[in-house]
Amino acid sequence: MLGKSAGQGYGQAMSTHPFDDIAALMANLPGPDLEARARTAEREGRLTKPLGSLGRLEEITDWLAAWRGVTPPKVVRPVIALYAGAHGVAARGVSAFRPSMARQSLELIAAGGAPISQMAAFHGAGLEVFDLAIDRPVADSTEKPAMSARECAATMAFGMEALAKQPDLLILGEVAAGNTTAAAAIAHSLYGGQAQDWTGRGGGIDDGAYELKLEAVRTAVARAKAEGAEAPLEILRQVGGREIAAIAGAILAARVQKVPVLLDGYGVGAAAAVLHAMDPSALDHCLAGHVSAEPGHRLLLKKIGKTPLLDLGLSMGAATGAAASLGLIKLACEIHGGTATQDQA
Repeated sequence: MLGKSAGQGYGQAMSTHPFDDIAALMANLPGPDLEARARTAEREGRLTKPLGSLGRLEEITDWLAAWRGVTPPKVVRPVIALYAGAHGVAARGVSAFRPSMARQSLELIAAGGAPISQMAAFHGAGLEVFDLAIDRPVADSTEKPAMSARECAATMAFGMEALAKQPDLLILGEVAAGNTTAAAAIAHSLYGGQAQDWTGRGGGIDDGAYELKLEAVRTAVARAKAEGAEAPLEILRQVGGREIAAIAGAILAARVQKVPVLLDGYGVGAAAAVLHAMDPSALDHCLAGHVSAEPGHRLLLKKIGKTPLLDLGLSMGAATGAAASLGLIKLACEIHGGTATQDQA
């Protein structure tokens, strides 16, 4: 499970400009399987229940059929992909999650003792953890760009490796100290407003740390703006982090391969927002598994047009919210595939 790591040499130069290949993929996004969607809708209309009576459970089966091309839709190979990164801005005291705890979290997940480990086992889901040089933080975004364009593009390419296991549903999460600071800076850069609109207390920081976090978000966004960061990928590399870039790459690769995606919390949402800002249809294959306790996440989901499946007040991260919603996905499939049709009744 562990052992997939990225160090200073991961990824290769991509094209004339590091983001050229990403832009080319974004320009040729495949659409849904309309025939499978129609077959699923036809069966839904013949089930022994009023059409629409199961609400969003019916929407889930429609979504799965459209992006897997299989009807009745099923989930048999779900994979949870966690990306672990490190942020230089965390040294400013903006996080209750110490940088050293990231390594401890990965070891706990590997030992099977973390909540996400239990969720994966319960659902029979694969669990992949990608170490994105957690011992080498990206630059402090209040002082300079978090990543070069080359590193950002290479990290997005590395994130695409989550599709190597050929999942039929990809569940994305992240582990990093300072990740909600980076997510807030991305959202603030993309959507404007005030820093406090997008900045919460993460893992439970006190008032003093919260003020430091607000100032870090304001400073990082102002610096990036002064350097001309307006394009979504430029914003990502200026104020984001490796785990966010890798998740954006995984979302994009899943779209190319027509694999449906469950999004987790604020860091994952920020990665998705970057792609949405490039093309509003880029997230059509994604559902929001939950909305976290971070207030900026709720606002961000509205911006990208996603209604969360669950609202449980979770703030754990590490894909726990999205993994919790996997049960609903499987339940929807069982109901749709197993309920008798009117002619059978």
